[in-house]
Amino acid sequence: MTDYRAISWWLESCGDDLTPRPPLSGSIDVDIAIMGAGFSGLWTAWYLLQRDPSLRIAIVEREIAGFGASGRNGAWCTSEFPTGPGAIARKYGDDTARATVTAMRATVREIGEITSANGIACDWADGGQLIIARGAHQRDAVEHEYAELDRLGLAEGVELLSAGETLRRVRITDLTRALFSPFTAVIHPGKLVRGMAHLVEKHGVTIYEQTPVSGIVTGGRPALETERGTVRAKTVVLCAEAYLSQMPAYRRAVMPVYSLITLTEPLSEAEWAEIGWAGRECIASCRFTVDYLSRTADGRILFGGRGAPYRYGSRIAPDMDRHAGTHAMLQDSLRAWFPRLKDVRFTHTWGGPLGWSRDFIPTVAYDPARGVALAHGYTGNGVATTNLAARTLTDLILGEKSDLLDLPHANHRTRQWEPEPFRFLGVRYMQHAFVNLDRTAERTGQAPSGKSLAERMTAH
Repeated sequence: MTDYRAISWWLESCGDDLTPRPPLSGSIDVDIAIMGAGFSGLWTAWYLLQRDPSLRIAIVEREIAGFGASGRNGAWCTSEFPTGPGAIARKYGDDTARATVTAMRATVREIGEITSANGIACDWADGGQLIIARGAHQRDAVEHEYAELDRLGLAEGVELLSAGETLRRVRITDLTRALFSPFTAVIHPGKLVRGMAHLVEKHGVTIYEQTPVSGIVTGGRPALETERGTVRAKTVVLCAEAYLSQMPAYRRAVMPVYSLITLTEPLSEAEWAEIGWAGRECIASCRFTVDYLSRTADGRILFGGRGAPYRYGSRIAPDMDRHAGTHAMLQDSLRAWFPRLKDVRFTHTWGGPLGWSRDFIPTVAYDPARGVALAHGYTGNGVATTNLAARTLTDLILGEKSDLLDLPHANHRTRQWEPEPFRFLGVRYMQHAFVNLDRTAERTGQAPSGKSLAERMTAH
């Protein structure tokens, strides 16, 4: 690419020079070689150096820092783990569910403290999040989520809101219920990821940009191979998220699923007075096809969601970052949520792939015999989970004991995704099924039964 500002409004408005750093220019030897200059790779470099400043660390990035999901997401720094507490409790037990939720809530605080202490101005706002029920058919899902937290003793600070209480926060059509959690911040992810890149450089990390990894060597002498040279290391760390699926050895480890975003122009004071939303909460409903909203620091509304079709062979390509049908759907949805904005102008659309794990649990693992550590599979909840993953990787690589190693993601092994064409057929079926489930529920006012094939296949 030549104009990285076109990737997303976050990169366009981050205030940082996006001119690529110099690429690798020959083979080198380091202690730690990291693939990927997104949140996972940058946080891992940061924590490793905090523990051992003598480490020689190089990050190899195919484009520029923040090119992937770290520079394109919906701005949620949420304490929600990719798998909910109820599902974790059923699979791992109540104590593990409590520990995971507690660790994620602490992670949000950790990110806020580090960015503040190091002068990374990423428009941090502790607005919390609202999971809303739009229509009676979504009400049970909201109430069930609160009941799970309450049963586990995790509901302190969390509020189950009536329609009236929710409307006093933000005026969205068809509200029937909402769950408010204070453990989420809204950020400017472009400023955060670019700020983190500068921060680790100040501490001695070298970032090689526009240097795609073409091969991964494992064993006694692990390395990242590129056309510009080989980065030999004691440990290689793979932090490429969805892009890891483009490496032959990891093609079935993680699946790229596209999430797309549309952004309005800054709203007027009169429009904000009518809508409310003064708290800048992150907002989502309970649709299977997922929607997520945030309010930017300069008064725009971001509306994101799934819907772009999965491509055969887990294809990732620039032409897939925008999908006219999905972006039109998102814009129509925003107008339906906020009729006052029926004539609002949309200034930006973008998208990108997130990494979807087969069982919705991230894999954060280290194999000393192979010399390989990796972190992937955040399933759309990566802004904060990447920080937790980085601290976990640091403990694993340095051989240090910690409570993080008892959480579900630590050295987790998940099933591989099915080979093609079964993966394509299955995912396309699920995408169509989720759309139909949402449409049927909205038309009838009845919540899905939980008995459909699509619902049973994704129960976790």
